[in-house]
Amino acid sequence: MKNNILLIASIVLFTSCATKKFKEKWLEKEAPATFKARFETTQGNFDIEATREWSPKGVDRFYQLIKYGYYDDVALFRVVPDFVAQFGIHNDSLINKSWEKGIQDEPVIQKNDAMTLAFARGGIATRSNQIFINLKDNYRLDKLTYSGVSGFPVIAKVIEGKENVLKFYNGYGDKLGRQQEKINKYGNTFLREKYPKVDYIIKAYLIK
Repeated sequence: MKNNILLIASIVLFTSCATKKFKEKWLEKEAPATFKARFETTQGNFDIEATREWSPKGVDRFYQLIKYGYYDDVALFRVVPDFVAQFGIHNDSLINKSWEKGIQDEPVIQKNDAMTLAFARGGIATRSNQIFINLKDNYRLDKLTYSGVSGFPVIAKVIEGKENVLKFYNGYGDKLGRQQEKINKYGNTFLREKYPKVDYIIKAYLIK
């Protein structure tokens, strides 16, 4: 009986913490027509400007993620030289899971120019919490088709701090892109122990 009471107490505490970290209603928050945000990283800051008409559902989700502090202490785990810098797996698996609900796919309106941002995805309606920054003009991503969906809709562009984006450590290349399951499970502890040169987003927030 005592063990059952302790178990129930643990579940209640866990649920209470989860409620504070994520609320379903956050997914209903609509972004303004344009907004700017600052990303503080281990290599310095970079600022982005998002444009809702490029991908309304994508920009709404990006806005929600930034507004509610999702990108605090998030690794830039996949930096492939002359291609992309990818981030979005949260250190807290509970928070990560909460934001994994995919959004509806949309057409590509803005080209994948250098320093634009788009959601990573693995199939139909899988854009959720992972973002990549194009490190060069990646126009093939405008029409690349696989797993039943075509193209990567751009949601924003880097407007300040491009030089800092280009400093992100890229020596691990695509290796960590293939170890996302471990990152999901063990978080930044795994990365800091096994891949100590990975850069991080310290925090991201909206700016005027």
